[in-house]
Amino acid sequence: MYEVFGVVPSRAFRVLWMLEELKQPYKLTPTAPRSNEILALNPLGKIPAMKDGDTVLTDSTAIMTYLADKHGGCTFPAGSLERAKQDALTVEILDEFDATLWSAAKHSFALPKDKRVPAIKDALKWEFAQAEARVGQRLNEGPFLMGHKITIPDLLLTHCLGWAITAKFGVSDPTLSAYLDRNKARDAYQRARAA
Repeated sequence: MYEVFGVVPSRAFRVLWMLEELKQPYKLTPTAPRSNEILALNPLGKIPAMKDGDTVLTDSTAIMTYLADKHGGCTFPAGSLERAKQDALTVEILDEFDATLWSAAKHSFALPKDKRVPAIKDALKWEFAQAEARVGQRLNEGPFLMGHKITIPDLLLTHCLGWAITAKFGVSDPTLSAYLDRNKARDAYQRARAA
């Protein structure tokens, strides 16, 4: 059984959702960022962390990739052209969505007050809208980014779109809004939310 350290309203949700999609047993240990418990597992103090036996893994995307490869779900095989395309989408979502939202969060609460630049959020919202338009166009070949199979980029993008709503960025692209609703309705998503 895997042990996940973090809280549901964080990037730990991505790992929980992946475990639910893969139908793998896990235990969630509620752990706050920068707490002594997480610092003992991850010197960066970031959540999530996950234990597989005695080994601690960190970074939500790294953990998701490990789980997908290990259990053969939510991914294409390593070395395939589909995997190269999937990995490119993963990096794009991390660069264009996750990084933009995290930059806004840092300037809202994570940075020391004297280092925050609240006005940067307008530029970040504009960047986010540009990324939305580009990615929304990719959903014309199936219900998921890679066609008819849910993969890591879908879990990442769905999480980021939900985060965007919470952060008051919104989701303006109607295709992405419908995509978000479909993915949030998945049984595995709902079970992860209830963890």
